[in-house]
Amino acid sequence: MRLDPNDHAWMRRAETRRVMAALNPAGQDLSRYVGGCVRNAVSGHPVQDVDIATRLTPDEVMRLSADAGLKPVPTGIEHGTVTVVSGGMPHEVTTLRKDVATDGRRAVVAFSQDWAEDAARRDFRLNAIYATPEGAVFDPFDGAADARAGRIVFIGDASARIAEDYLRILRFYRFNAWYGAGAPDPEGHRACVAGRAGLASLSAERVWAELKRLLAAPAPVPALEAMQEGHILDEVLPGALDFRVLFSIIINDREKVRDADALLRIVALAGAEGERVSALSSALKVSRAERARMIAACRTPRLVPGRAPDERARALYKRGGQAVADQLRLAEARGEGEDHALEAELTEALSYERPEFPLTGRDLIAAGFAPGPDLGDRLDAARKAWIDSGFTLGRQTLLDQVVIKASGGERDT
Repeated sequence: MRLDPNDHAWMRRAETRRVMAALNPAGQDLSRYVGGCVRNAVSGHPVQDVDIATRLTPDEVMRLSADAGLKPVPTGIEHGTVTVVSGGMPHEVTTLRKDVATDGRRAVVAFSQDWAEDAARRDFRLNAIYATPEGAVFDPFDGAADARAGRIVFIGDASARIAEDYLRILRFYRFNAWYGAGAPDPEGHRACVAGRAGLASLSAERVWAELKRLLAAPAPVPALEAMQEGHILDEVLPGALDFRVLFSIIINDREKVRDADALLRIVALAGAEGERVSALSSALKVSRAERARMIAACRTPRLVPGRAPDERARALYKRGGQAVADQLRLAEARGEGEDHALEAELTEALSYERPEFPLTGRDLIAAGFAPGPDLGDRLDAARKAWIDSGFTLGRQTLLDQVVIKASGGERDT
């Protein structure tokens, strides 16, 4: 088998060819493309990142890259990985490796010169395909056939591969979500179910990163159904899980050609219930920004499509466009509200720009009011009047109203 560079723009890219020329001095077969770029080229998926496997040591990669005028960055040099930047484009270059010891979370590796040895330590057959710069393919496990057929199959004994790193359980379903055709490989699924208790040994950060990538797949339902049947997510997510709302969100995304939204999908999986989402976000150690969005999507009272214009305007101002859009999509998944109004309200929410309240505390002080709690109360009352007006009252009108309301007593001087 051969990949013709004429058919694959990423192989002809000048930045990438400069890296391969530097790492294959005098035309030697020292460095090959590997992993996702080859897998996606074989299966017809877009190629995003370019990974390279090499017989060179990390120090040799650093030296040869620098000599060629490229920028080598030791991003994971203890594991054999150097990122070589060419024309602003990163290429991850990793020395061939073999496992010396594994504990289910990380591996101790030794560098190797053997392509087959490096391939044997990888997770799935479709990830162990190599290609030279000219396109000659080395495929020791027939991974190309898997890639074209949408099969995700562990290399060798599935249980042994999982015991080396339990994250491979989540990767198995993630790769099925993105590249699989139909239900996951039965042997791999059985091994994942049998080994699922090992997921508890993984860091929350690794689990969350993998779940986000899985839930970002356009059509992950078959993979998620297998995970539901095997109680895989019970090992890493606290509380009851609502697959019904999650599947409804995914189906709506597909039917209405919306981008997959991993954060909204994890909220749906937690039933869009505040306490459960809070517990889940704590368990997974999500970022502050992610947590804030997830909690806002669960705020009560719930919003549904079909509300009056003034109610929508208030909700947008108080909650923000993203939170309103999230709640509308969750309502759609639950079958709540008026479906005919949904798309217009989603567009309104996602294009919303929050108006700025025109009155400030300085304005009131300049008008003779003293700083203090009363000033804040007057400002809050003015803000409420502004919201009730549909955000139409101007600064001077609001200031006049504050003065009039205060005229029953003496103004502070």
